[in-house]
Amino acid sequence: MQASNGCMQNGAVSATNGAAENGHGDGSGDIGTTVSTLSQPTHDMVRLIGQYLKSEGFNRSADSLIAESGCRLEHPIVDKFRHHVMDADWSKADHDLQELRILLGSSFNMLEVKFLLLEQKYLEHLEDGKVLDALHVLRNELTPLQHNTDRVHQLSSYMMCSNTPELHSRSNWEGKGAKSRNALLDRIHIFVPTDMMLPPFRLRTLLNQALELQTLRCSYHNIAQPVNINNASLMVDHRCPKDMFPTHTIQILSNHCDEVWFCQFSPDGLKLATGSKDTNVMIWDVHPETCTITHRKTLEAHSYAHLAWHPDSVHLLACGQEEASPEAWLWNTETEKCIKITNGSEEILTACAWNKDGTRFVVGGIRGHFYQCDFEGNVLETWDGVRVNGLYYRHDGKTILASDTHHRIRSYVMEDMADRTLIREDQSIMTFTVNKQDRLALLNIANQGLHLWDINDRCLVRRFQGVTQGHFTIHSTFGGPNDNYIASGSEDNQVYVYNIRNEEPIAILSGHSRSVNCVCWNPVYHDMLVSVSDDFQVRVWGPKDKLPKPSVSSPSNNSNTNNIWNDMVS
Repeated sequence: MQASNGCMQNGAVSATNGAAENGHGDGSGDIGTTVSTLSQPTHDMVRLIGQYLKSEGFNRSADSLIAESGCRLEHPIVDKFRHHVMDADWSKADHDLQELRILLGSSFNMLEVKFLLLEQKYLEHLEDGKVLDALHVLRNELTPLQHNTDRVHQLSSYMMCSNTPELHSRSNWEGKGAKSRNALLDRIHIFVPTDMMLPPFRLRTLLNQALELQTLRCSYHNIAQPVNINNASLMVDHRCPKDMFPTHTIQILSNHCDEVWFCQFSPDGLKLATGSKDTNVMIWDVHPETCTITHRKTLEAHSYAHLAWHPDSVHLLACGQEEASPEAWLWNTETEKCIKITNGSEEILTACAWNKDGTRFVVGGIRGHFYQCDFEGNVLETWDGVRVNGLYYRHDGKTILASDTHHRIRSYVMEDMADRTLIREDQSIMTFTVNKQDRLALLNIANQGLHLWDINDRCLVRRFQGVTQGHFTIHSTFGGPNDNYIASGSEDNQVYVYNIRNEEPIAILSGHSRSVNCVCWNPVYHDMLVSVSDDFQVRVWGPKDKLPKPSVSSPSNNSNTNNIWNDMVS
């Protein structure tokens, strides 16, 4: 039964006659005169639901909805055009396109849509082996448009394809049929007003956007898998339980016999390195399935305050504190082969970093120099007169960020001998780290705590609350699949965890008995967090379901975990 009312289409009221409803009217008399009783939001919702029903194959339900509401999903001319494209009736589709000219607005839009239509026609002729027909389209229809000539030349090269699979591969085209024709219509829709032609899968897109917003608002969303309508309920808002977040003590290890100053996971997430005042670096194997670590080996040299893994997750740079020996060390953690890096002076090397491809590294200290070296430890360039306490390579592989004793982070390009100030604080920058997008820098500031900066815009984004930061060296970390979380040690013996969008902590982790010097988040297995402290301990934090059962004995790795069940669950 035909509905008694119409719906607005591009500012005019649509007709409800049979020709228009079946999509085969000529389009000349398709603008009706009845007044819609639906509000614009209701009208839009009906169109979205109708489109979704049709995409899922509920055609009769969609037709009933359209008939009862008096709404059209698309303009009658667009409806005809869609049918003719799907039927590969190119001459009729071209005729429809002429009728659509006034709806497309600019002449460029018309030209672009015509080009896309002819491109599909040309490729389908080629697939069918109709080489002369394809050549005719190329010479007499596409070329005279004088549009996108580079693409025309590329299309002409497909004439040389010897078979269909080669054509599909070279053109990155699905082949003729419903899939590629729907893809063509999806590309065309951006040139047609939305009240004439609905964007593809619009309701699905809106629902996925809603779920994406919900995940952004979820304080504990720490999983790499994107949330969408295929794996989430639409009946309730998305919210991850706090127990899935790494806030529970899974392991306590006391293998070090003095203050533990630094920790860092390898890039592959399968190793952990810890450096201590006891003159040892310990390498640990990571077990993602249980969120635990086991001791692999100990590297002995001097007191380690900073470590940097090579991208291969095998080689490790190690530097000491100001009162340590002047050398830095480059270890192969598999063979324990070691290269001692020295500048031939008494310069103390206390900071280090690798470039992104692992071909070079930089080391420096607060006595006034830093050095760029090759993989063998040979000094390539030197920058004098800069007392640095932190170093980082940007993603371009040549720009070095260095924090110095003047409360600044400056960028240096040694090849060009160029430098400039990016960040300036009014107190000492004790440490800093940069997120994996190479955009945000997290700074531990003396007497002020944790600050987040945008490096590119050179502006302070956020001051996080809670961390107690005096003049001790405390390292913080980015974490989570998209670096959406931040964790930091603190002089009040606790670990503070933040969602990057909020200044207040979402979790405060207790357990250490002295200052927490460093926290690191596993870059691959995001439910693992490690902290190290002046209490000689390495603590592993994970979700609640990884807690060891009280009846299960702890691993034999010289850790004081035999009687820690009460501590873990407290």
